[in-house]
Amino acid sequence: MNKKLVSLNRRDFVRTNALSGMALFAVSPFTGAEELAKLIPNQLIKGLKQETDKSPIDEAVWYAANAVGDGLLYRFPKGLLAGAKYLSADIVVDGVHLVVFSMQLQEGENGPAFRMGYKGLNQASARIRLPMEFTNLNRWRLEREGAWLKPSCGGDRIDLNEVDRIRLIVGNKSDQPARWCQTPLYLWKEEAPRMKAPLLPKGKLLDEMGQSTIHDWPAKTRSVEQLTKRLQDQLATAATQNWPDHFTRWGGWKERKIDGNGFFAVHNDGKRWWLVDPDGHFFWSTGQDCVRAGIDSFCEGLESALTFQPDRTGDFKAIYGRQSIDYLRANLIRTFGPEAWHEKWAQIALSQLRAFGFNTVANWSEWQIAREAKFPYVRPLSTHFSRSQNIYRDFPDVYHPDFQKDAESFAQQLRETLDDAAMIGYFLMNEPTWGFSSESPAAGMLFTTPSCETRNVLSAFLQQRYETNDKLSQSWGIPATFAAIGEGEWKIRLTENAKKDLFDFSELMVEKFFKTLSECCKKVDPHHLNLGIRYQGVPPQWTVKGMQSFDVFSMNCYRSNVPLDTCKEIVNRLHMPVMIGEFHFGALDVGLPSPGLVHVRTQEDRGKAYRYYVEDAAANPYCVGVHYFTLYDQSAMGRFDGENYNIGFLDVCNSPYEPMTNAARETHERIYQVANGEVPPFADKPEYLPRLF
Repeated sequence: MNKKLVSLNRRDFVRTNALSGMALFAVSPFTGAEELAKLIPNQLIKGLKQETDKSPIDEAVWYAANAVGDGLLYRFPKGLLAGAKYLSADIVVDGVHLVVFSMQLQEGENGPAFRMGYKGLNQASARIRLPMEFTNLNRWRLEREGAWLKPSCGGDRIDLNEVDRIRLIVGNKSDQPARWCQTPLYLWKEEAPRMKAPLLPKGKLLDEMGQSTIHDWPAKTRSVEQLTKRLQDQLATAATQNWPDHFTRWGGWKERKIDGNGFFAVHNDGKRWWLVDPDGHFFWSTGQDCVRAGIDSFCEGLESALTFQPDRTGDFKAIYGRQSIDYLRANLIRTFGPEAWHEKWAQIALSQLRAFGFNTVANWSEWQIAREAKFPYVRPLSTHFSRSQNIYRDFPDVYHPDFQKDAESFAQQLRETLDDAAMIGYFLMNEPTWGFSSESPAAGMLFTTPSCETRNVLSAFLQQRYETNDKLSQSWGIPATFAAIGEGEWKIRLTENAKKDLFDFSELMVEKFFKTLSECCKKVDPHHLNLGIRYQGVPPQWTVKGMQSFDVFSMNCYRSNVPLDTCKEIVNRLHMPVMIGEFHFGALDVGLPSPGLVHVRTQEDRGKAYRYYVEDAAANPYCVGVHYFTLYDQSAMGRFDGENYNIGFLDVCNSPYEPMTNAARETHERIYQVANGEVPPFADKPEYLPRLF
């Protein structure tokens, strides 16, 4: 099958090669296809060095970057990318630390640029595969494939007919040089083939217990015997682990109390916001996310990188997922057997939370074990809507008549916890992907969904505002009609006036979305707190009306601390307290390639960072709790999307990071005194390093 990609004939194509950096080869290194276009870089950007070492991949070249911003520039004639369905390249990232790349497709030197960020698993070959249709920005995340980690789309909407350059730069790196080898960029008329099996220059990547083989650190577990003894000792002492003496049975504060209503609630005492527990005691939520018996290692296409792969139907069958293997579970099964491992894990996990002073089993957890133990917990709700389509990323067609039915079905999830006093509340969703876009939901819908009820309502909204097509076109500065707004493929680049109108309409979309879900949930469950959507920061003004239907505003805040001014602004807008759904700190001194979203130097610094963040938040009168992400480190080979961060209180062998666990206990012992203004918050913050994620 001929897979020639470009409309240029062979003579014209070769003639442009000297100017554009393009070349044509007759045999594909992927499939033996007759003809493919490939792009070779024209220029090294900033301080990037090209090396002459032999590459493990055909046609690949070694590069080394000493600084963020080093990279490659590819130039080519306009329109070349418009004929391609996929762009691909093969890479191997050397070293043991994560390198973050950014590929930018740009219209001219200063024009709009689409951006795709991604990483590569160290010491394994990966194939970059960008579907060109994703330049329409309707998807934020692409699926992880093998050693190609966490690909994501962003930046500007572009016209592929106008794109004439690609920049590939190092977006983030550790203090070590970033070194990788890479093939040219290949353009495909059809789907680019997936990589079948990776090259592994250093051999296996995970040992039999799930630890990294390419890292070494003092606390690494050296044998299965050491592992099983640790777990058995943890189980033996589980019953002796308790909260601080001044905690109530719910983890609240014995010293301050109002009348309780049998469920968790919010309260303002005139000086600050609190939660109150079912008995009425003041409660400040210190939570652990992902309290669940598992650390998934994505292994589809990477099976050759694993040391231990037992029979899928035997004693270890519980460690296998559709695309993953779970070595935390394997270690528990080794120790407690295939029948008892989960029960023993639950006893150990809840005892460790008490020992560390946590009073909340937070999001993404097996909340059922908390319910059974009467341990306070929160739960997420699933936002799958089966009747109404998504019209931009994960934003549904909220004006479709079926959306109301979807919302009513959505709320039924709450019936199983309706009368449970241990449940603090529920999250409607987590970090909606439309919130990460540079566009409003209405603008994104216009470009990506040719027909939906929400577009019809948008057309009516604009008709009420402008009355005639001429007035609409005059305001927007582009040809526009109400009919074209209501239906059809929209391709015209939006002006600032157009974007403003679309943000105004997005406010109505968001209000209907959140208000409908919230009302349906309160109708089913009037007792528990609506904890919001775990937004990824301060909400833009056009989202605020919809969020007024929550009881608590939740956001994920990956910073050194929770900004006081931000919380004050949110409370002034929404008249409700703030809860932090996620934060964490990581370092590169143990067996993971990345420190996560907030980077410090050592495990001791992680402990300091935890104390500073939590106590500063407790002293914040607008904040009622913070939940740490996560209880366990992620897999060194990465989870489903590729995250492979040192962010846990425990590693894959259930070994605690003592600087973290000691810090947590010290902070949680005094959390209520800090929140009540009796003692100052911990102030010895560590050095924070440049981000690496």
